Amino acid sequence: MNNAYLSLSQVDMTFQSRNGASNPVLRNINLDVRRGEFITLIGHSGCGKSTVLNIVAGLLRATQGGVILDGREVNSPGPDRAVVFQNHSLLPWLTVHQNVALAVEKIFRDSKTAAERKAWVLHNLEMVNMTHALHRLPSEISGGMKQRVGIARALSMEPKVLLLDEPFGALDALTRAHLQDEVIRIQGELGNTVLMITHDVDEAVLLSDRVVMMTNGPAATIGQILDVPLARPRDRIALAGDATYNHCRQEILSFLHEKQRKVESIATPRADGANDKQAVALRA
Repeated sequence: MNNAYLSLSQVDMTFQSRNGASNPVLRNINLDVRRGEFITLIGHSGCGKSTVLNIVAGLLRATQGGVILDGREVNSPGPDRAVVFQNHSLLPWLTVHQNVALAVEKIFRDSKTAAERKAWVLHNLEMVNMTHALHRLPSEISGGMKQRVGIARALSMEPKVLLLDEPFGALDALTRAHLQDEVIRIQGELGNTVLMITHDVDEAVLLSDRVVMMTNGPAATIGQILDVPLARPRDRIALAGDATYNHCRQEILSFLHEKQRKVESIATPRADGANDKQAVALRA
């Protein structure tokens, strides 16, 4: 792809078990992401989605291959890549304001004045509609509010890439929908480059410019990349009956169900107690 802003090239990842055995998790991951693009990784549990995200974040080093972001190699964590996890990861002894201010002070101590840093904290909390709870502790706000604060903290770092690791997975359906709409709005305003993990097909289609479908592990790779040619801004109600939306949804479901069928056939032993070699070959 031309104009790649974030590039994963020939990324392999193998973990070593305690007994010395090799556990290949990823094989030959190649992905180019344009600046401002919203990419979602989807696949069955254990297919290595979070490993891909952690490699981009610099939390893991690939066994082979590498990651280039804006012309520089990624080999360690950095403020140019902010992560929002499913667990909000807020510091429980700090208020909403203090949790975001901590990141702002760390990143902008030398480049913004104290007044500018204070205004920047408030700006990012206002963006996620959390200025009414500035002085509350995480224990005093809901799960959806905690995720809003986590998103505000990540955005306050002005990262080149926002990494979302199932950020809505622990939320109830209504809160999840509201927060998805907020992410659509914010990404539309800021034009962030986003890499997200999800298990939710509707979420993937609603939010993404492209959906990257992972094959099942071990040695998972990219099985298919689907363009989502839906105009922005997106309205979930209007899209419910949209032919393109439903086509994209069906494409992802077909891919995931076909891969799950292969996994089940591999796991099912034959009558003589041996696994079917032909079924195993399907995964290869």
